[in-house]
Amino acid sequence: MEEFIPKKLPLGVELETKEILKKVISANRALAKLNGICKIIPNQNILINSLVLQEAKDSSEIENIITTHDEVYQGAVDIDSVSQSAKEVQNYSNALLKGFNLVTDEKLLLTRHILEIQQELEQNSAGIRKQSGTVLKNPQTGEIKHTPPQHYDDIVKLLTNLEQYINNDELEDIDPLMKMAIIHYQFESIHPFYDGNGRTGRIINIIYLVYKGLLDIPILYLSNYIINNKSDYYRLLQEVREKKSWEEWVIYILDGVEQTSNETIQLITNIQKLMEQTKEKIKSKLPKIYSKDLIEILFTHPYTKIEFLVDGLSITRKTASKYLQELSDIGEVKSVKIGRSKFFVNTKLFALLQKG
Repeated sequence: MEEFIPKKLPLGVELETKEILKKVISANRALAKLNGICKIIPNQNILINSLVLQEAKDSSEIENIITTHDEVYQGAVDIDSVSQSAKEVQNYSNALLKGFNLVTDEKLLLTRHILEIQQELEQNSAGIRKQSGTVLKNPQTGEIKHTPPQHYDDIVKLLTNLEQYINNDELEDIDPLMKMAIIHYQFESIHPFYDGNGRTGRIINIIYLVYKGLLDIPILYLSNYIINNKSDYYRLLQEVREKKSWEEWVIYILDGVEQTSNETIQLITNIQKLMEQTKEKIKSKLPKIYSKDLIEILFTHPYTKIEFLVDGLSITRKTASKYLQELSDIGEVKSVKIGRSKFFVNTKLFALLQKG
């Protein structure tokens, strides 16, 4: 198959159709509600830690990197004890947070940021493809579905153009969610790296929304939506390349934003309710150890260890161990042994996150 070199941006195509504009309104409404409701959780790290790992798991699963919720959350606190797949999920989580910090600090989303994200994700410095031969195949049939640009100079020119498009709204004055759909298509069509393009592209989606001020923290993750609609995802990407079928692709992404926002709103609401229930139970049954900081520690990560309490509450190991045993006795955590380390699992929070 002949290499496909995507047209430079802006497209010069009328995208503000009646159907797209209708969907833009409902997607933006859901996203704004999500950004507002995340503030009901007092410690934002509770959401960042939990939801980033969930996205890392789902985004990796699209690339057939399969692991379990158990391993994902274990890997975040004890990386040596888990499989290679779980370690790759943790790399994704670290790469996403790196991208979030870069965009938050520099107020731009640049090619060098994308390179740093991919380097963190893949744990190597191979960078932009310099050798030809990259093709994307149907994993079932082996049929070549897409041959991205093969020459280094073409890839660099397209990435430079994409960087300009991302950061200069004067090039195309359209809604940021529509623009995100275009950016994602363009990046995946350029396919600039030897590996990690899909996962890097999905990280760009998230941090672009942060960059545009539509999200304060990175908590909207489309990967589960893509998993549930995977055949449509690849079909629509290819139909844009072959038929310029932009409307259906943009609506697909907007649908994903709306559905995922609503699902995440429900999850955050459930987490907040569980925190309140846990607080009341501990205040009632263990008033001597109750504190706001203790509740936040138990919800910052499903797996808690003694050191978290020692550092977070400024108490001794002996006292932290006593607290966790008392919490275990009333059913708020469950003690587990992983390798040589002992952890205490917030089983109710874990169940919420597993359910999604």
